Amino acid sequence: MFIQAKNLTRKFGALTAVDHLNLEVAKGEVFGLVGPDGAGKTTTLRMMCGLVDPTEGSATVCGLDVPSQLDQLKDRVGYMAQRFGLYTDLSVEENMIFYADLFGVTGSERAGLMASLLKTTRMEPFRKRPAGKLSGGMKQKLALMCTLLHKPEVLFLDEPTNGVDPVSRRDFWSILHGLVEEGMTVIVSTAYLDEAERCTRIGLMDHGRLIQMDAPAAIKRALPEVCFEVRALNNRAVREAVSGLPGVLSADPSGATVHVFADPASVSADVLRQTAAGRGLGEIAVRAITPSLEDMFIALVKKEARHVA
Repeated sequence: MFIQAKNLTRKFGALTAVDHLNLEVAKGEVFGLVGPDGAGKTTTLRMMCGLVDPTEGSATVCGLDVPSQLDQLKDRVGYMAQRFGLYTDLSVEENMIFYADLFGVTGSERAGLMASLLKTTRMEPFRKRPAGKLSGGMKQKLALMCTLLHKPEVLFLDEPTNGVDPVSRRDFWSILHGLVEEGMTVIVSTAYLDEAERCTRIGLMDHGRLIQMDAPAAIKRALPEVCFEVRALNNRAVREAVSGLPGVLSADPSGATVHVFADPASVSADVLRQTAAGRGLGEIAVRAITPSLEDMFIALVKKEARHVA
């Protein structure tokens, strides 16, 4: 396997940031580490890049052991942190030249790479603009260009679109898929569930643990429970009424509705309607739906919590 982690663990004192994580990533994949703040995504990426040593376990990237073979690996990977070290008083072009010099990329090779990256990201018109005067999306594009100047085989991106507007997020992902088509492997962390849909496979993380790993479509089919959409005049009362039913895994708000994950052997649409009627909540609309990835993540986290407890 091109990238592999075995029982990867990192502790900071009494805190276990990453807890015996196991994953494999094939060459040419876009693999997403998905989870809320504090899930362990950043620490996982930093261990796989050799920036942080694991407390336990091991990782290999491009067939090289991390961190013992880091000198051989560093020219083959690129890492873009949440807050990339751009120099705000330097122009786009000057930032790129600075990072190219750090990577030892000079002369015609540097000129060709810079021209290609500026064209791919549509940043050519802004090459003379100071980095401090770029929009959030443009700053992320500049950070990506600087990370790509040494032509890495593997790209690690830590929440690269956090706080970026929707149009810039779409452009950024378009660039990433273009890089993958050219043979690059990408591991990206994100808290955005809609971005997870753009990945080949994803690993859902919570409290340092990998709770599910598969293609997004497969994860939506992972739970044996059925997802019901419930519409009612009083969603809070409906949630309270159905949450305690045997077989109900979760009942959570979703827009103007409530999404209920339940064991189909114990709970049906009729059972939910009868429960609401028995509580004096009147008539409710219930239908089985295909859950979103966000629905699945919430349900899986709750199921994992029950299992651990």
